Amino acid sequence: MNIDDTNKAIEKVKAFLLALQDNICQTLELVDGKGQFVEDSWERELGGGGRSRVLKNGAVIEQGGVNFSHVFGGAMPASATASRPELAGRSFQAMGVSLVIHPHNPYVPTSHANVRFFIAEKPGETPIWWFGGGFDLTPFYPFKEDVQHWHDTAKKCCAPFGDDIYARYKKWCDDYFYLKHRDETRGVGGLFFDDLNEWGFDKSFEFMQSVGNGYLDAYVPVVERRKGMSYSERERQFQLYRRGRYVEFNLVYDRGTLFGLQTGGRTESILMSMPPLARWEYGFEAPAGSAEAKLANWLKSTDW
Repeated sequence: MNIDDTNKAIEKVKAFLLALQDNICQTLELVDGKGQFVEDSWERELGGGGRSRVLKNGAVIEQGGVNFSHVFGGAMPASATASRPELAGRSFQAMGVSLVIHPHNPYVPTSHANVRFFIAEKPGETPIWWFGGGFDLTPFYPFKEDVQHWHDTAKKCCAPFGDDIYARYKKWCDDYFYLKHRDETRGVGGLFFDDLNEWGFDKSFEFMQSVGNGYLDAYVPVVERRKGMSYSERERQFQLYRRGRYVEFNLVYDRGTLFGLQTGGRTESILMSMPPLARWEYGFEAPAGSAEAKLANWLKSTDW
């Protein structure tokens, strides 16, 4: 891409991301029926900014955040250049929509989605750019039909782009959202992709849009099926315990969290993915044969 194309590409991606944030927030408000997202616009001292939207204490959503950010600067952070030394000395722009939804009801899974675009430039040299993103599901009391629907939707998002795309990015998701110190996956997976540019800009952008738009198709039917289920304090306490795993992953392994903090991003927005309540319990073991014990069978890579 020459510089004119680069500027047009950036504006096209940004327009899509802003509209995606609007659509997701509006749809989730309708699903919740009570809560509303409150917007907090912010500026980054080193360049760029964003708009963070958070819904708290809704009828269904205990806390959820849907963030848009567009940051830029004169140099890539260490988290990026360590694995890609060709980025050193380049200015960069990074933009994306990232969201995490933590419901009240333990039978409604937590969900996460992210789509993003990076471009790094240096005068006289070809820009380096790529897309990334995905979505993944973290149930506490999984239901086969919910997980199957989630993965079927992921397959549909990938189908127009090649027969092997779902399998590749599904495996990447399983491998990425894996807690090595716990020897378990964070949830039941979905899609994860990064460094996507080999298809050229237009097709790569189309795929990112397919994944971003597919999130609501994957998640909303699951929420509608489970949000009215009754639960007790036992299920609630198990949900809070398992939320601790979510925190562990985000703080120990998540590259997006590290990138945001290293680029001087807004801390409140970066850490909005954390659950509002979580707990840890030393040496916890679910009773054999209990619904809680069955979760362990789901926390491994599975061919859906």
